[in-house]
This record gives sequence, structure tokens and C-alpha cells, in this order.
Amino acid sequence: MAEGRKSGPDLTEGVAFSSIPDGGSLLGHVGDDAVLLVRHGADVFAIGAECTHYHGPLAEGVIADGAVRCPWHHACFDVRTGEALHAPAISPVACWKVEQQGGTVIVRDKIAQPKPRPRGKRSGTPDRIVIVGGGAAGFAAAEMLRRQDYQGSIVMLSNDDAPPVDRPNLSKDYLAGSAPEDWLPLRADEFYRESQIDLRLKTDVAKIDPRAGAVILADGSALPYDRLLLATGAEPVRLPIPGAELAHVHVLRTLADCRAIIKAADGAKRAVVIGASFIGLEVAAGLRARKLEVHVVAPEKRPLERVFGPQMGDFIRALHEEHGVVFHLEDSADAMMAKQVKLKSGGMLDADLVVVGVGVRPRVALAEQAGLILDRGVKVDATLATSAPNIFAAGDIARWPDPHTGENIRVEHWVVAERQGQTAALNMLGMGHPFRAVPFFWSQHYDIPINYVGHAEKWDDIAIEGDIAGKDCILRYRRSGKVLAVASIFRDKESLEAEIAMERAPA
Repeated sequence: MAEGRKSGPDLTEGVAFSSIPDGGSLLGHVGDDAVLLVRHGADVFAIGAECTHYHGPLAEGVIADGAVRCPWHHACFDVRTGEALHAPAISPVACWKVEQQGGTVIVRDKIAQPKPRPRGKRSGTPDRIVIVGGGAAGFAAAEMLRRQDYQGSIVMLSNDDAPPVDRPNLSKDYLAGSAPEDWLPLRADEFYRESQIDLRLKTDVAKIDPRAGAVILADGSALPYDRLLLATGAEPVRLPIPGAELAHVHVLRTLADCRAIIKAADGAKRAVVIGASFIGLEVAAGLRARKLEVHVVAPEKRPLERVFGPQMGDFIRALHEEHGVVFHLEDSADAMMAKQVKLKSGGMLDADLVVVGVGVRPRVALAEQAGLILDRGVKVDATLATSAPNIFAAGDIARWPDPHTGENIRVEHWVVAERQGQTAALNMLGMGHPFRAVPFFWSQHYDIPINYVGHAEKWDDIAIEGDIAGKDCILRYRRSGKVLAVASIFRDKESLEAEIAMERAPA
């Protein structure tokens, strides 16, 4: 996480208007606050220069369509109001009053946060909204409803024992021991009370009754709704092999899972990670940071080749091997024992700790029971509405018509889940917004971030610019001449520009 620091001119003393490029920005400071000046024609706006997600440097981002985008994780802020327009940022950046005197721009006073502007006209407002799920999509929906000044009832049902947390951190800095506990909550407990969001933890839903417009809880009580959002997420795949239920065998999905792995790592010497997935490899990096010997077992020839292609797959393997990870590829686990993992190849690996990261499956049981149309997930239309009236779906369970690929897709990305939750909130209020966001995720391997925008389940070729081994590259995945996705390492601005180009491309 970056630390705030003074940079550039003191804006209280003024800067020349001509020093701010039209459509561009100038980084300065007001007192101890880093402030970004953004010029649009004759107008100049002053906003906080650090992203509210993880303090990314907005001055190194891209300005487009009246907003500035963060180079790290593609959050987006309105330059006029500071509002966080695109997740993963939820909180706005601060705003300052701008004075123009002759050819000089002066910034002195921070101003009260402007009220967010309504994002469309409403065609009827429901009295009662129920959200099933306490992850990214559910939280983002509840927050957006209140941000849009929705005054009705919001009940959020979660079978987790913790309020919504920043799940990507569980496999990254928090697991590695470099992130404090207070980084994890998406909002403090008082947010839910002050926002009058009825967050019910450790609450299981038995079924949905679309005809009655009610959610039936495990205790038999009925919770009526006018609009319902299903955001039940996904659950880790469990291996159907002997010993998979042993106490030292873990999966990683929840905060409780992460704490259990950290506890198990304390005093352990050897860990085996089953699966070279994003979770699996990030866990491997986290456990190496805790000085464990780590072995990764996976059936693929190269890690993450299916997503990134062979060149990036070879790089990721080499990167982990440089940090001491030992790979057992084109192999799989056959059985777990108290202190060992038996491989199908016949080998045995010592293991004080085992983490299984072989993927997740969408939690669609409630949707199936309710009679919703399924398609390897819950089928939704462009507004994230399901086949049942007044029921929406978002996040890992939703398969939606993607305007960029022309296909129905389902992705398991944190940022996508948040953005879908926000769009679903607007549409539960009757605004009719199609979900058009370009999928985005980032993966962290030691000190190397990999950003990925778009969605390419298959491609004809990969155009590589830069040097993958030199950790300075951008890869474009093309099918029939069209760029479907872009992966990059330390090419943050180009990654943002690729996202904007995909957004603007005709469907």
C-alpha cells in the first residue's frame, strides 16, 4: 500500500493554467494532501490523488470521459464529484475548491463531498430488497442502493460468520503476513447500522419462493421481498480422494479459511498446494513468504496456460521456482495422509499442511430449486435479471450476454462481482442499465502483479509486446483479428487504455 506524500507544486501558491494539459492532469499538494488537478477545456477540478482502494497513484492513471482511472486495479472516479464510479473502489476521493485568477489556478479549501448523482430514472421503487450473499456482489449492491438514496428496507443474508471482507487479500498480502487485519473489512461494522442495512450473518437460506415473493430461511421463517438479488458466489471444489477430510487439508475461500491456514503454517515446515490455479499459486507465494517449503501439484503442463498462454505460463513457473517453489506438473494427488500426499505418479510428498486450490463451482442450488433457468450458472439478461420476475443475479453465479465477445460468459473475478452488484442495485430500482463492464482481474505473485482485461476462453494468436522475462510486457489475445483480452506486467497505463478501447468498441 502506497503512503501519502507531498509531490509537485504547492497548489495553495497557484500554478499556471497553461501548465495543465487539456484532458490531462497535474499532481501537486495542499498541505499534507496529494491533490490531482484535472483540466477539461476551461474547467479545472481538484481531487484526491490516491485511489481509495489501495492508494494507487491516480496521476499515473488515465483520464477519459470525465473520470480518472487508477492504474493498479482499474477503479474509476468522477473528476467533478470524486465519486467512485467503478469498483474495486467504493469510497469517493476528496474534492477541493478551485479558483482561477487570471492565468493562475489556486487550490486551498477542501469541500464537502457532493451528493452522488442519480444514475438514471426509476420506474417504480420497491419497498423491500433482500440480498442473498455476503460477498463482493452482495455488498456492492447494498452499498450502491444506499448511495442512490434508496430509502426502503435492505436485508442482506450471509452464511459466513464475518461481515464482507476484501477476499483477494486473503490469498495475497494477508496470507503472506504483510497486511494488517484492518485492511480486510470492506466496511466497518457501524456502516451497516448507520446505513440501516440489516446484515444477518450465520444465516442459511432454505429456499426461494418466487410466486410468494419470499425467501424461506433455514429456521422456517419467511422473509418477503419486492426485489431479490441472488449473489451466492462459489464454493471451492473438494477432492474426492482418501484423506481429503483430514484436519491439515484446507481450502481458501473465507476469512476463517485463511486464518486456519495461517494457524497451520505456524510451526509447519512443508506445505503441498494441490492445483496451479490463481488461488493455488498465490497461496504458494504466501506460504513461501512464511518460510515454508512449498510443492505445487497440478495436471497441467504449464501453470495458468489455459488463461495466459504458454509464454506467460513458462514465466509464472520460472518466477515461482526462483522463489523456491517446487512443481510437480502433469501429476495429481491420489490420497492424503497425516504427513504425506501420495501422487498418482507413485511419488510421495511430505506435508505438514495441504491447501487445495483446484477451482470453484457456482452455488446455484437455490436458483435451481426456485426454477430459474440455468446455463452453467444462473442465466441473466443484459440487466442481470433472471428468468423469474423481480429476481436478479450477480457475481460468480451469473452468466450474462457479454457485448464485447458476443457470447454468454460467466467469470469468477472479484471486480466483476462488485460491478455487477452495483449494476443490479440500479436495476432493482428500475433504472434498466445494461451491464457492459469489461471483465478485469489482477493476480499477485510475490512482487509481480499481472493485470488482465477482457475475456478470452480461446484465441487464434497472442501478440506480445515487450519482454515477459524482463517483467515489462503486454500480451493481446486475438480471435479473428479482434483483441478479446489483454494481460500485462508493469504496463498499467496500456492496460487501462485497452480497457477503455474495449468499452468503446461497437458490440
